[in-house]
Amino acid sequence: QVQLAESGGGLVQAGGSLRLSCAASGASFSLLNMGWFRQAPGKEREFVAALRWSGSTLYNDDSVKGRFTVSRDNTKNTVYLQMNSLKPEDTAVYYCATGGWGPIEAPYDSWGQGTQVTVSS
Repeated sequence: QVQLAESGGGLVQAGGSLRLSCAASGASFSLLNMGWFRQAPGKEREFVAALRWSGSTLYNDDSVKGRFTVSRDNTKNTVYLQMNSLKPEDTAVYYCATGGWGPIEAPYDSWGQGTQVTVSS
């Protein structure tokens, strides 16, 4: 079982930036596909971005296109989500996950505890 731990959330003004980190342990990280999801209050969890072990990426273009970038550092067993030009509607708990690929949640079988991102207007 892979253990995941997110960090880097916080309070930021609209237009600002944050970088989330997700540290993984318990598996060969370089072979893992990783995903980022978020859940806003009163809403279902939604897909944000995904990063294959090979480096291929996938984004929720409708909500984060051109503003968020997912990357990884295999030497640190960590995946990142760089979030720029943040909007109040980006406010959510952000989760990293592994075991799946793309926007469908069901195949992801390991999840972090989440980190809160709050964007003030």
